Order: sequence, then structure tokens, then C-alpha cells
Amino acid sequence: MINSETVEQTREHSQPTWQQWQLHQTVTPKKLAIAFIVLLLLSWSAHNTEMDKAFAETSKAVLSVFGIGESQVLDGAVRFGGQAFPIQISQRTAVNRLENFDRENIPWLSYIEVAEDRQYDALTETWTIEKTEFLVEPIGYLLKTLVKMWETIEMGFWGTVISIMISLPLGILSSRNYTPNKLVYFAARGLLSFHRAMPELIVALFLVLMYGFGPIAGVLALAIHTSGVLGKFFADEIENAPPGPQMALKASGANAIKALRFAVIPHVLPAWIAYVQYIFERNIRTATVLGIVGAGGIGMELKGRWDLFDYGHASTILLVIFFTVVLLEMGSQKLRNKTL
Repeated sequence: MINSETVEQTREHSQPTWQQWQLHQTVTPKKLAIAFIVLLLLSWSAHNTEMDKAFAETSKAVLSVFGIGESQVLDGAVRFGGQAFPIQISQRTAVNRLENFDRENIPWLSYIEVAEDRQYDALTETWTIEKTEFLVEPIGYLLKTLVKMWETIEMGFWGTVISIMISLPLGILSSRNYTPNKLVYFAARGLLSFHRAMPELIVALFLVLMYGFGPIAGVLALAIHTSGVLGKFFADEIENAPPGPQMALKASGANAIKALRFAVIPHVLPAWIAYVQYIFERNIRTATVLGIVGAGGIGMELKGRWDLFDYGHASTILLVIFFTVVLLEMGSQKLRNKTL
């Protein structure tokens, strides 16, 4: 029999004493050292990207709103706002600069006005006054901007179409379950990664040298970059498709192409449509910027007006871009609701 003294000794040896308990330490020297190193890296990165300057200048702008000190940021914003509004939708062109000008056949709502132009002659130290005729089109610049915006939409459309033509076969070849072999898989994946790694602006710079100024450089730049994005989306959706229907078709004697056609594509098609719609919207937004490097679209007009400090017409362009993106988003949402 086991006496009570033996049971007590066994209990004492089986239960740990308070010296043996170790509490979980939330803050340790190792964690403090890691946090300190991370803080140093973030501070170094913030200084390199001028986050400290941005914070200081923004603080000055906020204080200057309340009349405390001066701010370069606020002065720039006020200067732009003062010149950008009211927006300019009219176009005024000297008649002597228009070729084959017909006074009897001027554009709708247009009219001719005469203005005096004073010029100083430094040789004779006198002022000369010349009267110049101008053709004024009240909504001429707005119509010109809308035409440029339509060209930008066309650039986004054709960039998306060519992107699909490139990315669809590469996406299928870069999916593990439908690629012929590993060499083709890595080659297709590498090509898609290369396309994604090339920003549109950089590609457009090279294409402008090859094709010259115009929308063709912008279309191809959009197609090259977004084909890498679309191709990866297509490949990932194929790899993530449920294997059950594919195995059933293959067990009945169907080859890989038929399994892809009847088991995979019907499942991934709604997601593919959503990806294409997103890329189309993105291409239109990006096409507005490609004009800065001469790749066509409304961006070329925006850069020209901005370089001339013509902020009134530049604000017209920005508003047209804004409303176009909003309308495209609304239309895309309705189309997505019908197709998904």
C-alpha cells in the first residue's frame, strides 16, 4: 500500500514550482532590436523619398491657410486655381494663320472679331497698333478636346485587343496543366514577366523612335505591357479551375484541347471578361499619359497647354478626362452585371 507521505512527495515532484514557470514575454531584447532596425530603415527610406519634406511643406500649407507663415505649396495651388478657372472651351485663331479661309463658310456658332495688337518698335521707340481679325469658335476647343479624347479611347481599345491576341495563347502555354512541356512553360512565363516589367512610358519612348510621333506607338506600348498582366491572369485562372470536369472529359476520351474548351473556358470566362474590362479601363487612363512622350492621344494636347502655362485650357482637358473615366466606369459596371 502507498502511504500518504509517498503520495505527497510524488505530488510535489510532479507539480512545477514558481521558479519553473516561464511567462510569455511580449517585449524582448530581440524584438526591440528588430523594431529599432526597421525604424532606421523606414526613416532612411522616407528621407530618400522626401517624405520628411512633404510632411514639412504640407504642415506649412495648413498653417498658412490660417494666416500663419507662408507656403510654397499653397502659393502654387492658388496660382494654378486662379488661372485654371474659368475653364476655356472656346478657340480663338488669327484669320491670317488659316489656310484657304472662307468668310462665307465659317464653322457653326463661330464669328469674326477684330482686335488691336500693340507692338513696340525698339529702333524707332514708338508703338504701332495693328488690327487683327480673329475667328472665334465658342465651343471650338471643347470639340477639339473631345476629338482627342475619342482618339485616346480608340488607343485603349486597340491596345486591349492586341493585348488579348498576345496574352491568350501565352496564358494557356504558361499554365502548368496545359503546357506541352516545362521548356515552353518557362519560356511563356518569362515572356509574360518581361512584358509586365516594361512600363508603358518606357516602351512608348522606344516605339516613338521607331514609328515616330502618333497613336501607333501608344497602342503598341499599351498592348505590350498589359499582355503580361492579362496573360498571368489567364494562366492563374486556368490552373485554379476545378479538376473534376476536366478529369471526367479526359476519362471519356477527350483530349486536352477539348477539355480546355468544354471544361475550363466556361468556368473561367466570367473572370476573364472582368479582367479584360479592367484592362480596357486602365488602358484608357494610361493612354492619357502616353501623349506626354509623343505617343498620341489627349496627352499631347495636355502637355502642350501645360508647357505654355495655359491652365484654362488644361483644366478643360482634365475635366474631359475625368468625365470620360466616370462614364466608362458606369458603362463597364452595367456590362459586368449583365455578363457575370
